[in-house]
Amino acid sequence: MANKHGDFIWYELLTSDADAAQDFYGALLGWDFAGSGQADMDYREFSMKGEGIGGLLPLTPEMTANGAQPCWLGYVTVEDVDRMAEAISSAGGSVHVQPQDIPGVGRFAMVADQQGAIFYVMTPNPPADKPNATSLAFAATEPMIGHCAWNELATSDTAAALNFYHDLFGWEKEGEMDMGPMGTYNFLRHDFMIGAMMDKPDEMPVSAWTYYFRVADIDQAVKTITAKGGQIRLEPTEIPGGEFQLNAVDPQGAAFALIGARK
Repeated sequence: MANKHGDFIWYELLTSDADAAQDFYGALLGWDFAGSGQADMDYREFSMKGEGIGGLLPLTPEMTANGAQPCWLGYVTVEDVDRMAEAISSAGGSVHVQPQDIPGVGRFAMVADQQGAIFYVMTPNPPADKPNATSLAFAATEPMIGHCAWNELATSDTAAALNFYHDLFGWEKEGEMDMGPMGTYNFLRHDFMIGAMMDKPDEMPVSAWTYYFRVADIDQAVKTITAKGGQIRLEPTEIPGGEFQLNAVDPQGAAFALIGARK
């Protein structure tokens, strides 16, 4: 695909109840769901107005037995998955799922950084009829409802994480914001602003990525989350630019975040 090395290109929800998760996020974000066509698994792709955003994968008993819990994971595109998996290990990270192919889709690996935050790396196969196709799952250049708007890492070692992702993906720190007792919020650029890194709060058990999806009305989103059995962890808070953010947990326990305007 036309996305460059280091771009976020896909988001995946691992969940204990695929039908309930589809109902929840369909109502909240307006996503359309469809089967992926993979005969050996129930993998559901979701999109917004025809643009692919990500996939929904039910947790298997084996995954759960190995400690997997409902969560959101992001995919970062790389030039060579095998070489990147080796580089991540050499840099002090780890490989949880060894590089492997998804026929007709691409090659991927599930990895973690030095502090244990899990994500995927992937070299996608572009469609034969669209060799320069670009993923807009992360809306890097303009606000897009239903797309990811921000990628945020809470980590036990911000300085090490900044170096890790810079060396492997070319991400640059561009500015920071003092959050008082919560530490420094470090903004990240990869041609475009892609997100930020911050110190992990003490109450957060592990280092992890949080993905912020955009909604048209942040207050309506609160009502939908509550009505559909989710929980609000951080009520809508104004952010620079006049929009609002919130943090929440879906009914199966996967943490996520939203950005949107107040009508």
